[in-house]
Amino acid sequence: MDVDILTTTVPTFTMRLQFDHGKAIEISGPADITDETTDAIVNAANSSLLGGGGVDGAIHRAGGPAILAECREIVSKIGRLPAGKAVITTGGRMAAKHVIHTVGPIYHGGNHGEAETLASCHRESIRLADEHSLRSLAFPAISTGAYGYPVSEAAPIAISSAAEALGSAKHVSKCRFVLFDVATLRAYERAAEKLSTATSLFKMEKANS
Repeated sequence: MDVDILTTTVPTFTMRLQFDHGKAIEISGPADITDETTDAIVNAANSSLLGGGGVDGAIHRAGGPAILAECREIVSKIGRLPAGKAVITTGGRMAAKHVIHTVGPIYHGGNHGEAETLASCHRESIRLADEHSLRSLAFPAISTGAYGYPVSEAAPIAISSAAEALGSAKHVSKCRFVLFDVATLRAYERAAEKLSTATSLFKMEKANS
């Protein structure tokens, strides 16, 4: 499975991993995920699904009260959302028609199942998007803010788990990682480069547009 990686310069840096079956992973930023036009954006939610700080708060503010109303309905049926799981709501006022809410792990040193939970966040989000016949979705850097996951550790998990899930998806053909700052963006770039050199399934190419 060959991958072409295309890059543009900061501040709008984009890395594109093009698979030979037509699917792609894109890494972009610095950017605001609430401006994305993918079919869905992924919210780094908390278990209450009632909004919070960071990306979570920004998505609720941008999307408006319809998102919170659907979240409350979900919580009334299933209770708090466990870490690593995902649910879907409307995108409200945003260009993205849907929000996929997933709860990332709180980092406790990396020896308490955090990596598997973070991978599950990405797999479950793509699986849920696929179940709803969506074609594209955008991820933030899950758990790397208040939950304390080091970006250098989170980025390879995010990219590799998304690539795995994308490979088996029937409908989803594009995943984007939309990153808020340059430091996070560069960490995801390094992770993608390491992934491409660690396996013969990938061919890495870079270009500046």
